Amino acid sequence: MSNSKLVWSDDPRDKKCEKCGEFMKNCDCEPIVHVKSNNWVAVFRIEKGGRGGKTVTVIDQLPKNELFLKDLCKELKAKCGTGGTYSMAGQYGLIEIQGDKRIQIKSIFDKKSYKYKGM
Repeated sequence: MSNSKLVWSDDPRDKKCEKCGEFMKNCDCEPIVHVKSNNWVAVFRIEKGGRGGKTVTVIDQLPKNELFLKDLCKELKAKCGTGGTYSMAGQYGLIEIQGDKRIQIKSIFDKKSYKYKGM
């Protein structure tokens, strides 16, 4: 059985990396960096231009960490009940949520004790 491939294991030492999918003992990825909430201040704004008259809530100046942005965007979309996306194109991270959801996002940020301005 030297050519067998592990299909399933409940051994905690056989956990897989979230980024590459390899077992942790074979993974060469950089460790996941958790974002501290006191290092940044999110900036809220509402945009309508160039979107066919639709309103979009933009949360700008977020940490440029893809895993953090992806998780936060997913949580905001689920709790607001709308669509949205995240971007890391500029100097900072950016999340766009469809509709004017500033009040709902404010309450989520307050629970997580994230700093923000522009409400």
